[in-house]
Amino acid sequence: MTVLICFILYAVFLSIGLARSGHRSRGLRADEAPPQSPTRVLIIGATGGTGRELVAQALERGLTVTALVRNPAKLQIDHPRLTVVQGDVLDAASLEAAMHGQEAVLCALGHKRYFHPTRILSEGTANIVRAMETHGVRRLVCETSLGIGDSAGRMGLYYSLFVLPLILPLYFWDKTRQERVIAGSRVDWVIVRPAALTNGPRRGRLRHGSRVGSLVWTVRVSRADVAAFMLDQLASNTYLRAAPGVA
Repeated sequence: MTVLICFILYAVFLSIGLARSGHRSRGLRADEAPPQSPTRVLIIGATGGTGRELVAQALERGLTVTALVRNPAKLQIDHPRLTVVQGDVLDAASLEAAMHGQEAVLCALGHKRYFHPTRILSEGTANIVRAMETHGVRRLVCETSLGIGDSAGRMGLYYSLFVLPLILPLYFWDKTRQERVIAGSRVDWVIVRPAALTNGPRRGRLRHGSRVGSLVWTVRVSRADVAAFMLDQLASNTYLRAAPGVA
């Protein structure tokens, strides 16, 4: 019983820490004029589940896409408007080269080093932001997750009491640093916080905003729907400098 109580207290304090450390939205900036829809976008994390959807859907929308990937063979998408660049977000030089001539950046950066202290997300995103500021690229749309900042606890009890404290504490702690890097930048950013991700089809029906998620039940969303929402933010100021949840 003592062990159980200690574990629950650990999970609660972790949620409090993720709430305090992640970005907390201070109000929307929808009054600003909508940006011009970009034609050239750089996609980071293009070989992940959401990243592949971003590439495919961006091409469907007629965009010219550059995908920065560590292993080009893993992308397996061929299109005349797609340029695949081998590089790494931790290598500032490769990011600088890929950023040249872009108009916006979509970031679905992730990894599977769950059980080791890491700053891949935060340091990689810091490199992205620096390259954007250097090349005058204004719009950044970045995927993080529900469960941090003012969405803490909204992954449901299964995640709050099991998945996050046992499997993903280090990963999510770096996500809070990633969000702070973005919020402290000079670019026009939107942070997108999806619920538990699935590989389901695009449904086109999303709940989005600051109150998305549940303190009890696990809420889910397909990567295809997340990608569509992220692409919509390229030409919208509804969530400019805010972090909406999507489910």
